[in-house]
Amino acid sequence: MTSSYTLVFDLDGTLVDTAPDLITALNYVLDREGLPPVPMASARNMIGAGARKLIERGLEAEGRTVRPTDMDRMTADFIGYYAEHIAVESRPFEGLEGALDHFAAQGHRLAVCTNKLEWLSRRLLDQLGLSRRFAAICGADTFGVQKPDPTIFRETVARAGGNVKSSIMVGDAGTDIGVARRAGVPVIGVSFGYTDVPIAELKPDRLIHHMRDLPAAASSLMTGLSSSSN
Repeated sequence: MTSSYTLVFDLDGTLVDTAPDLITALNYVLDREGLPPVPMASARNMIGAGARKLIERGLEAEGRTVRPTDMDRMTADFIGYYAEHIAVESRPFEGLEGALDHFAAQGHRLAVCTNKLEWLSRRLLDQLGLSRRFAAICGADTFGVQKPDPTIFRETVARAGGNVKSSIMVGDAGTDIGVARRAGVPVIGVSFGYTDVPIAELKPDRLIHHMRDLPAAASSLMTGLSSSSN
């Protein structure tokens, strides 16, 4: 192998199926407000823009809005509960660890770029035994910006010791496609994550339906990156 690449992953809905624990935390907060729970199936697509947005979407589903001070309190309640129950049911998607093993064996760098808070991301990955696999784990609070702002992508790659020109984004939603386009890098979409717009409609450079297909998809993009740099 002549080149090393940086694979940058979204977290929720891409690396890990976190919906069960996130929605449990959301319903904990809604219950405290005297509101009915949000069904798991419909709530999955509310995930991806951080805790506050998840709560806003949960309230919208009930036709409710709250004052900013109440939202602050609810967000704090959510994070407190979620932090203590972060990996009760959350699990890596099938085939993930084999794909990560493949990239590590090839000498590629791996990083996480998520709109989840960094400390929560680290706690989750620690509890799942995945943290050691990533050269950088960066969240919405790490650089003060969120996806799709390309700054978070560029700074994540830099922290991982990589080069943006030889990096690839992997994600499940519009924020991931958007950050890749703005950073000028190719993006692999996964169809099994959380998005209100089907990922195929967002036209990622490659689309996979299982993590076992990730190495081949990444390899084809790496070939294109290598050709364009020559």
